[in-house]
Amino acid sequence: MQEQYRTVAREGVHESEINRSRFLCALAPVADEREAQEFVARVRKEHPTASHNCFSYVLGADASVQKASDDGEPGGTAGVPMLQMLLRREMRYVVAVVTRYYGGVKLGAGGLIRAYGGVVGEALDALGTVTRQRFRLATVTVDHQRAGKLENDLRATGRAVRDVRYADAVTIEIGLPDGDVPAFRAWLADVTAGTASFEPGGEAYGDV
Repeated sequence: MQEQYRTVAREGVHESEINRSRFLCALAPVADEREAQEFVARVRKEHPTASHNCFSYVLGADASVQKASDDGEPGGTAGVPMLQMLLRREMRYVVAVVTRYYGGVKLGAGGLIRAYGGVVGEALDALGTVTRQRFRLATVTVDHQRAGKLENDLRATGRAVRDVRYADAVTIEIGLPDGDVPAFRAWLADVTAGTASFEPGGEAYGDV
């Protein structure tokens, strides 16, 4: 698995005007193809009178899923340059929809490629990106007496505390870089006098 990937920080829209045509680039972070396609459908519904609603998306930390659509623009002049911009910026789990309202001036193939790719790049700059790191999920179980201080210590040392559950004992779910696991086990034994248990789990991605 990839150690980390980048995605767009939030959903949003950036608009540019090029030779009297309006280009609106809507970006969103998405988890899977269903979410990506639902976003495309939503944008199309918001702009039913637009000349074109072209899209591209990249899914998977290793960019294993890539889709692009020119939506009636000349082949290869819209969806592909949009996709290339996402890949050039190393974006993953992201969908881009560029809505064009034609302004009466033809841009030509080169102009279209620059316009569609460029507005995606501008939108990424405007909305910002975040890096997500691969983590090892783990469960720490500790008695109530030590739980409060341990949780504070975890947060103070920058550990990703994902969940805390109170029952007979307190269960704290955390995320750790794989390489930190041995050192964390030693630290945990030290701060809890060996009373806490540590159970490694699966993998997930979280914000760096």
